[in-house]
Amino acid sequence: MSLKFQTVQIGAPRKPGEGLRIGTIRFLPRGVPKSKYAERDLFDLWLPILAPSRELFSAFRAGKISASRFFQRFRREMAETDPRQVIQLLAALARHTPLSVGCYCEEESRCHRSVLGKLIREAG
Repeated sequence: MSLKFQTVQIGAPRKPGEGLRIGTIRFLPRGVPKSKYAERDLFDLWLPILAPSRELFSAFRAGKISASRFFQRFRREMAETDPRQVIQLLAALARHTPLSVGCYCEEESRCHRSVLGKLIREAG
């Protein structure tokens, strides 16, 4: 059974069939009331367990590690029990209902959501 799943940029206009938009970000948007997250096309649900750790995110953002090292370490973080179980849950849900995971990054190829999308598809 195919998954009804996609990755998105948080804040980009929603597309038809996108379904539940899950924010897989470590930091909540500043200055935006929680009641406005969905209205502003940010996300319907915040799931920081699927975001890179603060340490990993900071090292990558500061240029202390390469993109390949960032993705390698992020995969390791997602292989831990709690994130792995959430990934399996999202894959199971996506068999039945549309959902999307997102991050702020403009360039998906340099964003953790590219890896997260692969992990969810692999779990499906």
